[in-house]
Amino acid sequence: MTNGEIEVAERPVRRGAGGRPTREEALRRDARLLDVATTLFMKRGFDCTSIDAVAEAAGVSKPTVYARYRDKRDLFAAVLRGRIRDWLAPLSAAAEAQATESDPKTVETTLHELSRHMLDHASMPECATLQRILAAQAVQFPELAKLAHEDGWLRGVRGVAILLRQFAARGEIKVDDPELTADLFLNLLLGHVARLAIHGIAIDPELLERRRQAVVELFLNGVRP
Repeated sequence: MTNGEIEVAERPVRRGAGGRPTREEALRRDARLLDVATTLFMKRGFDCTSIDAVAEAAGVSKPTVYARYRDKRDLFAAVLRGRIRDWLAPLSAAAEAQATESDPKTVETTLHELSRHMLDHASMPECATLQRILAAQAVQFPELAKLAHEDGWLRGVRGVAILLRQFAARGEIKVDDPELTADLFLNLLLGHVARLAIHGIAIDPELLERRRQAVVELFLNGVRP
């Protein structure tokens, strides 16, 4: 996909024994299906995106889509999980680096790097679109909002809490309740930009960076021994 456009696959599919797709082809097909679904949900919203449209744009049949996903809600949940994995990846990498590297980064460096990533992600148009879809579908499909909260926010809190425990064990900070402290940090960092983004209010990058730096410094001043 380029510049948000959806290209329909034209090349023939290589088949395995008995005409079935090879494992490699099946993985590529599933990845393409999710890419196409993500683009359509972001451009058209939940209600205006259909399984028919996703199948046509991905160059597959409707039965192929339904063999993988029960319905449109299930497909959107898969898209949501993919966005959550992208958001959580740097947290996992930072925690692993702190646990395995012989010369790990300081708490200040780590929080500045993570906060930049989180704000970059939160400022993306698709992030605001996902929040609007979740808010609009919360009454009819509350399990989607629950998925975003439990697999997204709460896992993010736990990821930051793991980092805080690691820094506390090295004596860089002092926290009595790492998960509560992590939750407060993320709310302080992301609350403002989330409110603006969901309402489509433009965010001044310069002001956003000043707020990010202030959040990290304020937080560190509260947790340093």
